[in-house]
Order: sequence, then structure tokens, then C-alpha cells
Amino acid sequence: MGVEIIPDRRVSSRREVDDNTERMSAGNPEADHILGGGFPSNSINIIMGHPGSGKTIFAEQLIFHNASDDRPILYFTTLSEPLEKVVRYLQGFGFFDETKLGTQVIYEDVGPQLAKEGAGALIPLLHAAIKTLSPKVIVIDSFKAVHDLAPSAAERRRMVYEMTALLTAYGTTAFLLGEYTEEDILLYPEFAVADGIVELSRRRLGNRDERYFRVYKLRGSRYLEGAHAFRITSSGLDVYPRLVSPRMPEGYEPATERISTGIQGLDEMLDGGLWRGTTTLLAGPSGAGKTTIGLQFALEGARCGEPTLYMNFQENPTQLIRTIRALGGDPEQAQAHGLDLVYASPVELQIDSIIVDMFRRIQQRGVRRLVIDALGDLASAATDPQRLHDYLYALVQHFAVSTITSVLNFETTGNTIAGHGMQNAMSYLSDNVVLLTVDGEERTRRKLRVLKTRGSAHDSRVREFAISAAGVSILE
Repeated sequence: MGVEIIPDRRVSSRREVDDNTERMSAGNPEADHILGGGFPSNSINIIMGHPGSGKTIFAEQLIFHNASDDRPILYFTTLSEPLEKVVRYLQGFGFFDETKLGTQVIYEDVGPQLAKEGAGALIPLLHAAIKTLSPKVIVIDSFKAVHDLAPSAAERRRMVYEMTALLTAYGTTAFLLGEYTEEDILLYPEFAVADGIVELSRRRLGNRDERYFRVYKLRGSRYLEGAHAFRITSSGLDVYPRLVSPRMPEGYEPATERISTGIQGLDEMLDGGLWRGTTTLLAGPSGAGKTTIGLQFALEGARCGEPTLYMNFQENPTQLIRTIRALGGDPEQAQAHGLDLVYASPVELQIDSIIVDMFRRIQQRGVRRLVIDALGDLASAATDPQRLHDYLYALVQHFAVSTITSVLNFETTGNTIAGHGMQNAMSYLSDNVVLLTVDGEERTRRKLRVLKTRGSAHDSRVREFAISAAGVSILE
């Protein structure tokens, strides 16, 4: 297929990557993909974020994934949450394994000793634990709380220096959790010695929260930059790597094959059909026939035995199946021949999760045709216009490289494409632009015009079309 967004979910606790650096998995294949294979072994890493952002869950998912009988993992709780509370909430996650507690994973509450003796007690505690247990991983939750106990900047710097020397000498991978902000990166000494810095953040968007995973630093490693969405589920963190534009394969040439839209008369207007691997923007007001045309394009793909994906955010599967039957189609037969109808409610849409799910289906099913109905729902799922534009640009490039022929529906507020910001942006990203209009007083008259096709001598006339039990047909 040529599209590789999500790596295989079967992950090992340590692995080799291109730079020959031994890695420790984050316990999540998508996070490992962002990290270039995982965290470098024997490194010091800071996991930062506001309270409730998911730092503790991320760290616990990591340690239970990497737990084994060779060397134990040590989890220090300090002055943030009592140990009993941490373990109690841990039991609700699917990655938790009670049989590993006390042997492969050891929790220790050092908060009372730190409260009594101050930040200086941390180094003796670490030294004793390393000498006794020789742990392969040490988590300190929260290190920011220990940092705040130090009476001066000089004491904090000395504590960080001694801790770094100790952890480095014994070949231990460390994770320091803390309620840090982006401004703290420039102020505190622990960030200067950290090999990796990862931020988990949470933003309020309307009546829901959106969470993001970002790598600020990963010494000597390639990683995927930017904000990557994630959700907290009963399995832990579900991470959705940000979609980036694909690398064009060496010697890449666009496909030279035409495919039918399945609509009588439209192929002729397009000079013989759509070039395979092109993207078509289908714009028009409500009731103009966008969904019907998109469905006919998808049904034609199934008729030809081409795996076809119909991503729908407006009509549930029952409504779509009813529409297919009204067009004279057989939904069960179409699905048996490769039509995949996918519905996602627009209420809880998150563009990152939609894109990841879409590409999983494309990879698993070898999709050749795709319909997105509609782009406006994707726009409402994006947090900002620039993020939406970047996603759509990368999306179209992936379709081109993978020779996936796509139709993207967009609802206008009138019979013109002018004045719609996202449509204007999609017009230059798309290979073909088809505008639908609706008018008429005594009866509804639907019209179609091909505004643009790349590499084709298209028919630019406005043509009326009809929707019947046989589907859409262009009138003479």
C-alpha cells in the first residue's frame, strides 16, 4: 500500500533501531513510533505535565510492560500521592498484573522520609535501592515535589548532579515525573541533564478535553515532532501519532489508469472517468446529492471488486443501508465484495483518532477507493484551522502515493464555492472539483458542474442531473 502510519502493535520490551541505540519500549506501539523506537536505555527522562494529564498512567503502563525476572523495576512515590492511592487506581487498568508486584515491580513510599529529612534524603535512598535491588528502571513520582524541598538553587543543582552520576554509573533507566510547565525547562537543572523530555498536556475543547503527547527532547535520537493526541482508556494510553506527509518513492509516477465514477454521464464529463489515485472535492448545499454520488462511487468500486472505504459522520449505518437499497443496490452483496461502511458520531470526533483508524483500515483491507462524508465534520473535530489544513494536505499526499482514489464531500451554505475558507484550500489540494447546486420553485432542479480536473479536457458546461431508483444520471 505504501502507507505506514501505525507500527505493529506487537512490541518487545527492548529493541534495536536504525541508529543502533538499544531502546526501552514505552509499552505502547504508537508512543514508540513517535519516540523513534522507544526511550534510549540507561537514560534519564522527564515526564512532565499538569496534574491529571496522565503522567502516572503512562509511567505505570511502561513499567508493567518492561517487567521481567532479570532485574526488578522500582517505583518511588514521594510527596504527591500516597502509595495506597496509586496502587488502588492502578488495579483498574488492563496492563496491571498483580503477580508482578513485590518481585518484578516494587513500589516504595519515600514521602515520609523526605518530609522529615528534606531533599537531601533522596540520594542515600537511591544508593541503597540500587545497591540492594540493582533495578533496571527507577521511577520517581513526583520528582518535582523533591525538587521543591531543596532549600536553595545550589542545593537543587547538587542533588541533580549526584543523582545523575549515581544513575549513570549503575546503568539504570530513570523516569522523573513532575508537574512542570514549558517555562520550567529553561529554569531547572534536571532538564539540562535529561536525555529525554516528554510532555503530556490537556486542553479543554467545548464540553470535552483533548490530550496531547509531545517530545521536547530525545538525545541522539530521531523522533516525530509536534503534538500527538491520546486518550486514557481502561487499557492505558491510546496514542494517535500526528499524520505527516509521506516520502515520495524514488521514481514515483502518477497512475495512468481511468476508473469509473459509476454515474451515467459523469465519466464523459470527466474525459473518461477519474485518474486512479486522484482526489475529488464534491461540494454543494444540503440536498444537492453529495451522499448519493459518493455512495454510487463506492458501490461501483465494490462492483469492480475493489476494496472501498466509506467514512461517514452524518448518517448512521442503518440510514446508509436504506439509501443503498433505494438506489437499487444490495448492501450485503456490496459489503461482501469489499465495501466497508464506517460511521463515527460527530459529537465525540477527534481528528487524530479518525485519521489513525482510517489508515488502519486502509492497510488492513488494501483499500483502493475512499469516500469521506463530510469534510465539515472533520473541520469541527480539529482544534485549529492550521492543524486541519496540515492533516488534509498530508491525507491527500498519502492517497496519491498509495493510488487511492478518493471523493471528499463538503457542504456549502449556498450554490457557490467562493467564500468558504476550507473549500478554497481543498480546491488547490484536490485534483478534481465538482460543484453541485440546487434551484427551482415548482420542482427541485439539481445541477452539476466540473470546475477543475488535472490532466483532462473536462466538460465545463452546467448539466442537470436526476436522482432515481437507478441512482444519479446526467440529463441530456
